[in-house]
Amino acid sequence: MHHLTEEQIKELRDLLLAIREKIIRSADEQIKDPSNIAFEGGDEIDRANIETERYLQLQRVKTRELKLLRKIDYALLKMENMTYGICENCGKEIPFERLKARPVTTMCITCKELEEEMENE
Repeated sequence: MHHLTEEQIKELRDLLLAIREKIIRSADEQIKDPSNIAFEGGDEIDRANIETERYLQLQRVKTRELKLLRKIDYALLKMENMTYGICENCGKEIPFERLKARPVTTMCITCKELEEEMENE
């Protein structure tokens, strides 16, 4: 983490915290959203299908958001441990520009590309 200035670390921490807050606020709004209340029109089958689709869509969103929250918390923990910004695969420093674009990343671009190539084989 020595390759990052204190200002850069603060900027990245603030970015992570802002993303985290946005996710939590969005989840709260979805819970309170009146459109999540049961559909009044149609027959029982139509209402059941609509509710099932809403539930499945909400679950997909929640799963993605939960994964991102875990990544954010992990990145913040790495900042505290002074290991943030170091590739977990090769140990090289991850450039600030990459961290700013993807603050939850744990790999340098080279290692990430290799991982993606291996997954696509």
